[in-house]
Amino acid sequence: MYPTSPRPAPLLLAVPYTVIAAILFGAASLLTLILILPLPSLDWRRRIVRWGARTGLALIGMRLEIRNAGRLPAGPCVVVANHVSYIDGVLLKAALPARFAFVIKREMNDVPLAGLLLRRIGAEFVDRNKGRRGARDALRVLRTAANGTSLAFFPEGTFEPQPGLLRFHSGAFVTAVRNGMPVVPLVIHHARQALPPGLLWPWPTRIVIEIFEPMTSEATPPDQAVVDLRRRARALMLERLGEPDLAPEL
Repeated sequence: MYPTSPRPAPLLLAVPYTVIAAILFGAASLLTLILILPLPSLDWRRRIVRWGARTGLALIGMRLEIRNAGRLPAGPCVVVANHVSYIDGVLLKAALPARFAFVIKREMNDVPLAGLLLRRIGAEFVDRNKGRRGARDALRVLRTAANGTSLAFFPEGTFEPQPGLLRFHSGAFVTAVRNGMPVVPLVIHHARQALPPGLLWPWPTRIVIEIFEPMTSEATPPDQAVVDLRRRARALMLERLGEPDLAPEL
């Protein structure tokens, strides 16, 4: 079983920690960006950002434990993870091999410095709204996967202040089925305590990332395989999280 939840941060200690953490993590992030800007190799840029994510987390006392990393396939795959905090992307970048591209909501493209860094490591920005732009983004992600790139998704698309798993969008599972790629569920434990949604009070926390066996589906037609993979991955993640189901109609 996963570790019990850490205690919330005392406010009097959280304030000075937040200031120190912001300085240290900001410095690590800025150094990482400076290092990757001139590099022509996407692989090296991704490797350096992975190093920067791990260094930044270590500097601010976020202890990262990765369980069952050997379950990740050597070939292309689609990772799906729960989403509870703004720190989740940094955690996945630190935990996953450098070959993974991240599928991220398009709004992040407009965030100063962060958007630039994400573009330099080949992040795929997608419009979450249904429409022409969203369809174009989805086709681009499918082409990226068809070229043999492993992808990481947060299928909830966003997070809420209250604990629990939201509805899963289908994009990750459509990508996996259409490209014959396995889906690897991944659960992030304790990121909510490390950086609570809606607050700017981080706290040094032992964060556990739990990786599960790859999933494939023999269901036909492909639309049914998408539904099957989404349902099974979500059920497994709910079981391991031990949090409420915020979309029980699924």
